[in-house]
Formats: sequence, C-alpha cells, structure tokens
Amino acid sequence: MAVALQFERDRAYRGLLDLILGGGVDLDAPLSERKLAVSLDIGRTPVREALRDLARDGILEVQPARGTFVRPLSIEDVQEIYEVRYSLEGMATLLAVERGPTPELLAYGPKFRDVIDNPRAHDPEETYETGAEFHLEVFRSAHNRQLLKIYEPLRLRFRVAFGLPRYYNQDRIYESVHEHLAILEMIEGGDGQAAQRLIRDHLSKGLDIRTRIFKNFAEYTPDARVLDKEHEA
Repeated sequence: MAVALQFERDRAYRGLLDLILGGGVDLDAPLSERKLAVSLDIGRTPVREALRDLARDGILEVQPARGTFVRPLSIEDVQEIYEVRYSLEGMATLLAVERGPTPELLAYGPKFRDVIDNPRAHDPEETYETGAEFHLEVFRSAHNRQLLKIYEPLRLRFRVAFGLPRYYNQDRIYESVHEHLAILEMIEGGDGQAAQRLIRDHLSKGLDIRTRIFKNFAEYTPDARVLDKEHEA
C-alpha cells in the first residue's frame, strides 16, 4: 500500500512540474488542490503531498491566508543560483572526465552537430530543452549521487523560472549549442581543466543574458511576481 501511495505521490510531483513548465498554471493565482487533482486525474492526497514536496524544493511557496503559489525569483536569487552552479557543475565536469562520459552523454555530440549544421530544422524550444538535459547528463556522468541530489532542486527552480518561451533568446540558444559541444569534446578528450573552464565561461555568459532578460521583463511587464525585490510592494 505504501509503495502505491509513493508511486502516486511521485506521479503527482512530475505531473505538477510538467504543468508549471508547460505554462498550464496561472503564476499569479493560488494553486487549487482540487483542480490539480482533477486535471492530473490523481487523488487529492498525493497532490497535497506533491505540493508540499515542491515547496520543500523551492519551486512553490506557501503564503499564509493566501494559498500556495509558484515561487518567483529575484535577480539576487538568479545570481546566487549561478554562483552555486559554477561550483557544482565545475566539479561534475571534472568527475565526468575522471570517470568517463556515459554513452548517453556522448550521444549529445551528434545532436549538437546536427543543430549546428541545420539550425532551421530545429525548434528553439526543443534545442533549449536538449541543452538543459545535457547539463543534467554531465552530473549523471559524474557518478556522484550526492552531487546530483544537491543539483536537482536547484535545476528545477531555474527551469521553472526561465524555462518559459517568453524568456528565450534564440541567438543565445544556438550559441549555447556550440559551447555545449566544445564542453563535451573536452570531456571526451579527457581534458578536465579545459572542460571546467569552458563550462564556467558558458555559465557566466548565461548569467549575463539571463540577468538582462530578467531586468527587461521586470521593467516592461505588469507581472509583479518577477520584479526585483527592491521594487516589490
């Protein structure tokens, strides 16, 4: 019985994440446990537990007397997340070189080269998702469960905040493909220092453009949930 409940809880967790990432929830409205249960065709108890788990992972926040909302990020949050990513991804890259890339990681090589050779044949959103999964596969190649466990909630928070089409910069998406391929080639070639340097440079560029997109969106949108903390009411 406990196994079945855990399965339903995990299914509710994944379903809620898919809804959030797919734009299926109103970011400004409290999440309705009843409506989510109906939408996901899952009982209210596992949905309630999944909401708690997402709040624990920093994806949602509970506001007393108001309800549960998708947690917004401030510019300071974005900068702090990237600072942590520099360390975690740098370490994961070194371990991936030392322990050898997984076949799944190496499989990204042909994908990246195809995008570079035929950019018009690839949807920007799909290309973005491929890049995001590449970062996760680097952690899997590190073969360190604790490192992956620390990274996963951070990754989810970032994707919820910036995994929406309104935050996409197509030029940057395709530029990132070249950077991902270069990182992969250094991992495959066994050059840990070069791979670590490249992934940190890649993250630094990402932070710069994300910060600019974040500021521009906050300046021109009435959506107060993405405003810098300094400008929050």
